[in-house]
Amino acid sequence: MNIHLIDGTYELFRYFFGTPSHINDEGREVGAVRAVANSMLTMVQQGATHIGIATDHVITSFRNELYDGYKDGSDLDPVILGQFILLEEVLEAIGFTVFPMVEYEADDGLGAAAREAIKNPQVKQVIICTPDKDLGQCLTPDEKIIQYDRRKQERITYETVIEKFGVSPESIPDYLGLVGDTADGFPGLKGWGAKSASTLLAHYQHIEQIPNDCTEWEPQVRSAAKLSQTLNNDYDLALLFKLVATIDYDAQTFETVDELEWKGPKDNFSKILEQIDAKRLIDKITRLAQR
Repeated sequence: MNIHLIDGTYELFRYFFGTPSHINDEGREVGAVRAVANSMLTMVQQGATHIGIATDHVITSFRNELYDGYKDGSDLDPVILGQFILLEEVLEAIGFTVFPMVEYEADDGLGAAAREAIKNPQVKQVIICTPDKDLGQCLTPDEKIIQYDRRKQERITYETVIEKFGVSPESIPDYLGLVGDTADGFPGLKGWGAKSASTLLAHYQHIEQIPNDCTEWEPQVRSAAKLSQTLNNDYDLALLFKLVATIDYDAQTFETVDELEWKGPKDNFSKILEQIDAKRLIDKITRLAQR
């Protein structure tokens, strides 16, 4: 069997900005939730059997305690923020297994679920459906775990990560620790860019293994002395950013992959879908459940 793991938060944002607005009778915006639910059902229609969806139940996580500048959702449009919990309720009602993250983030849920799933010998492949570069660190050389960008219809493999970033997936947290990740709110080290980071990490793999003597960096790295001084001065900060970028595999998701099999909706699904004016989805689910 193949396991599909979905970044529910990413999907919500994707459809919030990519589909028309829809206001229900209560005056609530539900367009993105309707679109995500329909998209998940289309995956079942196309043959996906085992689907797990990780969501950010809240925006903050343990990473906010590690670094004050980490994303906290304060800049989020309240209209999309108001659909977070509703999305979980709708997805669960129509029969999907959802991992709502509170202390952790959806990325942690996806990584933890992928690692747990491949323990099962019946699992042929785990497909993490998100383009997020953070998840690249979870991919395996044997392609038991890959990523898939559903919007671009693009496979992302262990080798793809190397081709794109110049480092192996194991070095992605180190890479982000040096160059930063503006989407997550941490800047990396001053002066460090993709070229210098990838050149050194391709050779040394981890920040902790980069030698202090910058003469060993030359001539591969330009401005080696300046970059070395920055790394030495901000070494603890680089390790902190690396920790922030590292997937935490302790996130709780599921106990057995059987929980991820879509077996049809719950008894109350039509009542919940009526709240988001989704009559067509009710019809679609009914047809799928009767297959």
